Amino acid sequence: MSFLEISNISKFQDGKAVVDDVSFNQLAFQKLAIAGETGSGKSTLLKMIAGLIQPDQGMIRFNDKHVLGPEFKLIPGHQDIAYLSQHFELRNSYRVEELLSYANKLTDEMANAIFEVCMIKHLVKRKTDQLSGGERQRIAIARLLIGSPKLLILDEPYSNLDLIHKNILKNIIREISESLKITCLMVSHEPADILSWADEIILMKSGKIIQQGKPEEVYRYPINSYTAGLLGNYYIIDPILSDSFRKIAGVRETGNGIFVRPEYFKIVSENEGIEAYVKDKFFMAGLYELEIILANTKITIRTMQKHPKKGDKLFIALEKEVFEN
Repeated sequence: MSFLEISNISKFQDGKAVVDDVSFNQLAFQKLAIAGETGSGKSTLLKMIAGLIQPDQGMIRFNDKHVLGPEFKLIPGHQDIAYLSQHFELRNSYRVEELLSYANKLTDEMANAIFEVCMIKHLVKRKTDQLSGGERQRIAIARLLIGSPKLLILDEPYSNLDLIHKNILKNIIREISESLKITCLMVSHEPADILSWADEIILMKSGKIIQQGKPEEVYRYPINSYTAGLLGNYYIIDPILSDSFRKIAGVRETGNGIFVRPEYFKIVSENEGIEAYVKDKFFMAGLYELEIILANTKITIRTMQKHPKKGDKLFIALEKEVFEN
């Protein structure tokens, strides 16, 4: 039995489907991420799952019971589903401990364990208007968790956070899933945030699910240019150049173009690769990005090698795994 079952859910606005016949399941403790361009229906879908928006069609079942929308409940929302909006608010001029005490359904011991995971124990005596954005975000999550939810829905949790607070929050969300054993469903527009976290990824466009699978699967084998672009930079190498790369790798010719990511390229010796020229070079925190001209095409590759510099000639090949599907 699935923990969460979404069956043929649709939501219309001004006669247009914002969410269009969406179906998927989530297992207990499975980390599920949803990505898509702005306006693809992600946030609307999350709010319907949380019981905050009424679906126009379809059914949502949580722990084998229907999730009722606001048309059937005086106070919208499901008691076992916590939803953190990217536009969350904390009431001003309240002490953190006051806000938390109003929401707490746990013993002091259990609540303190959550405060430890969320790294807010040192903040409880402060007022909410004395907190940074990252601190407010962590308190908002802790406030949801002490309500003892079974499912935590996170809508763009890393938006508007600096890198330090973002990394803190990423560790907290991982701890929530693994240590506290709370199932998480997340929307994020940053590929790095979901590829390293999720067990399963759903990609949406125009209200529909267009690809779903394991992170490595959807990253390596996108079904089209849209899904490829959602998860990072990519290139389609034309058939002639593709066959040249195949010959170098010892793979038979096919006459078809191939899909590649920047990290699929490698710098090799002259007799092992195809000639290219370095147009520009950028240091990227442990890696170098080289903007190269390859067969009159500008391509970005990533390498740890320091020696190529702007204007250099070099030789490029593709990892053999690229040709194996």
